[in-house]
Formats: sequence, structure tokens, C-alpha cells
Amino acid sequence: MRRLCSLDDVSGVRPLETTKFQEKYLLKVSQNIDGNDSSKGKFNQQVIVGFKGYDRPTVIVTEGYYIDNAFNTNYTEELCELFNANMVFCEYRYFGESTPQPCDWQYLTVRNSLYDLHHVNMLFHQLFHGKWISTGISKGGQTTMFYRAYYPDDVDISVSYVAPLNKKVEDGRHEPFLKKTVGTESEREEVLDAQIQLMERKSSILPKWEKYCESKGYSYRIPMEQIYDYCVLEYPFALWQWGTDVKTIPADNATDEQWMNHFIQISSPNYFSLPNKYMPFFVQAARELGYYGYDMKALKKWCSINSTKKYLRRVMLEESLSDIKFDKTLYRYTKKYLKKNDPKHIFIYGEDDPWSASGVAGWLDCSKKQNMRVYVQPHGSHRARIYNMPENIKNEIIGRITSWLNE
Repeated sequence: MRRLCSLDDVSGVRPLETTKFQEKYLLKVSQNIDGNDSSKGKFNQQVIVGFKGYDRPTVIVTEGYYIDNAFNTNYTEELCELFNANMVFCEYRYFGESTPQPCDWQYLTVRNSLYDLHHVNMLFHQLFHGKWISTGISKGGQTTMFYRAYYPDDVDISVSYVAPLNKKVEDGRHEPFLKKTVGTESEREEVLDAQIQLMERKSSILPKWEKYCESKGYSYRIPMEQIYDYCVLEYPFALWQWGTDVKTIPADNATDEQWMNHFIQISSPNYFSLPNKYMPFFVQAARELGYYGYDMKALKKWCSINSTKKYLRRVMLEESLSDIKFDKTLYRYTKKYLKKNDPKHIFIYGEDDPWSASGVAGWLDCSKKQNMRVYVQPHGSHRARIYNMPENIKNEIIGRITSWLNE
């Protein structure tokens, strides 16, 4: 603890209970609001440190959202467990306690978030002298990818889990994936039939749906019927993303209550509610991370929505943020970097995860690369990890990282 407190820009160090590390601490790191210009002010970024040993490898977790999970007494990151590594877990700027005040959205950029990580890295390199691994899941996996592209020498190894690389706000690759690729043909038909059931039952379910939303305090920028329709359009993405078995879909003769409970469990209306705890993500999706669109052709005759184009700006952003312009610079730079370079970087995807449609597997040729590898979990979802890979793939990944750590 004394050594943590001695680091520049570190404050508020306090111990946390842990069953996974020798010691664990919450602390704050002072960061520039504008990464390259300290005159714009400072904010405190929350970081949790798990200690195994000064000479052990260190895993810097490039969390894309909140730090909440890491507070859990039993929490550890998969790579920390596998390789007996220290953990430096970084909350993403503009989430939770890591939000600059006042909240000026212009400084919520990926480049600024990468400056945050670089600064944390430089600070803790003073303590931890083993190899460094960066890793993250989903938006955190994207961040790992961007971090390696913009600060290629900060870490020795990178592991990105289920990380998309989207080329525009409505990327365009997810809709055909859901329509023609994911699962089996009969499973895709079952999912579409479920959407049709929900549309055909709309007049009887919608009043109950409205009461449910009111009881939860949800509010929206658009009429409730349109929210219902968007949740129906979201349904297949959400179902496949989290690996929900199509056998859980209610029978055609199930009651409206059974259908509504299933619907809310898969595609909750809080996703489109404002204010939303994930607003910083939606801002970034509109600005440079990109997102996905919806294919409404098969459901159009039931829809109260004329078009879903630009829905993220119309539905999921506060009105004051609706004019954000998308910048392709991040996408182009990262793709070019991964194609031309060969860092020690592992990508892990789930075969049935819709986010895999915009992952690197479709265009990144690793056959002539010595280091970089892409692994896809058969029938896997957004929950694909090293531990739940087939045994042969799991052993290959662990063996590869072990050899890198021993170099």
C-alpha cells in the first residue's frame, strides 16, 4: 500500500477484500480531461489493483464500461487466474466515478481513453516488472485492440475477447449474419416466428408492456408502440448474443403473459430508455465505435416504424447529442495496423455471437503471421472465453501465451 501511495498522480488508496489476490486495492489516478492538453483540467479515474508479486506478469484490464464487477471479493480476470498475474483494472472514462465534471462529451474519445491507459501503464510499470498483458471483453476487447494499435510497445501480449471493429454507425454486416448465417436454418426460422408472434400479439401485450415500463420508470424519446417494435427488432440480436437456447421460446399457444415475460427477459425495454447508464457507450458508437442496424423487411407490415435508419441517434441518444458525426479514422487506422503488423495478439470470438459479424476474423489473414491468432468458439456466444473453448483450442491458446511469457 505504501508503494502505491508513493506513485505520482495516485490518491485515495484503500484496501479491498479478496479471495483471489494476496492484496487488492481501489485507488484513483489523476488524468487529463483532454489527453494531450492538461490546461483543460483533470479528473480521477478509478483503478483496482490485485497484487500477486512484483516479478509476476501484470494484466491491465481495459474495461469498456464500469469497474463494478471488480469490487467483488471473488473476482479475478481469466488471465490472472491462468498465469498467476497481477491485475490493474481500469474503469473507462465517463463511466461511474471516472466521469469528468462538468461532463463535456467532446472529450469522450477513444484516443483520450487510450491516453488514460498509457498513463496508468507508465505509473504501474514502476512497480510491476514482469511481462504485461492487456485484455478486455466486448467494448473492453475493442479497447485492447485500439490500445495495441496506438501504443504498440506498452504491453507484451494482448488478448481481445468478442471485440467488434465496426466501420460505421449501422455497420451492415450484422443483419445478413442474423438472417443467413447464425445457428441452423430451422433455428433462424424459430426466431423469426417468435418475432412474428410478438407482432401479431402486439395489441393484447402492449397495454401490459406499457404498465410494466411505467412501473420501472422507463422514459423514451419516441412513442411506446415504436419502442415495442424496436424491442422486437432487437430480439434476435439479443437472443443470439447471449447464447439463449431457441428451445426457451414459448409455444405458439402460450399465454400473452408467458410471451411477454420471455420477451422482456431477452429484449428488455430498458435498453432504449433515457436516461441510460450506457449513454457514454452510445455516444461513442455514434462518434467512432459504430454499431449495428436492423432488418425490418419480414416484419414491416406490423411495424409502426417507417424506417430504422439512424435509429441510434433518434432513439438512444439525448436530443442534444443527436447531431454527432461518425468518424472512420479509428476503424481505418486499426484495420491497417492489424493487417500490416504482427503483434502478440489473440482474438477470441463466439461463432453465433452477432458481434462476430464485424469482428476481425472475416478479413484478418493470420496464415502468414507468426504471432497474431484468431480463435472462434464453435456455436459460441458473447460469453466465449479461453476456459470454455474446446480442449484442444484452450490448450493451444494457453501454450502460446505461456511461451510468450517465457521469452
